[in-house]
Amino acid sequence: MSVSSYTAVASTTAATSPRTVPLWRTGGLAAVGAALATTALGAVAKSAGVSLEIDGAPIPLLGFTQLTLACAAIGLVLAVALRRWAATPRRTFVAVTAVLTALSFVPDLIVPAAPSTRAVLMAAHLVAAAIVVPLVAGRLPVRTR
Repeated sequence: MSVSSYTAVASTTAATSPRTVPLWRTGGLAAVGAALATTALGAVAKSAGVSLEIDGAPIPLLGFTQLTLACAAIGLVLAVALRRWAATPRRTFVAVTAVLTALSFVPDLIVPAAPSTRAVLMAAHLVAAAIVVPLVAGRLPVRTR
């Protein structure tokens, strides 16, 4: 009788335990979602008549996609490192990415571009961060020590 009750408890526990998704998968999906969102933002801005040019050279829509994916990959590497070495990975990741997002505005402010172009570029940074940071941070532990 104790064997069957043990089996029932073990199978119930396994069936109700939450499924864990690897950090890289969450980060990858967040990166793709952010890339799609920033590319869509660029396309909408372009169709609304915003000049997406820097110093007379057009910004290709694929540029939004590529840079978003590259920066999200860097963020994912940062998350993996913080998960391993930080005492409070989630909090540290959110703080560092907030600073990096603010710093990402600096190139947008100094490039020779129209104010509307700068606004679209800064909005793209915010959109990407709003998608990637919460999803990746949610996969990080609150404390490791």
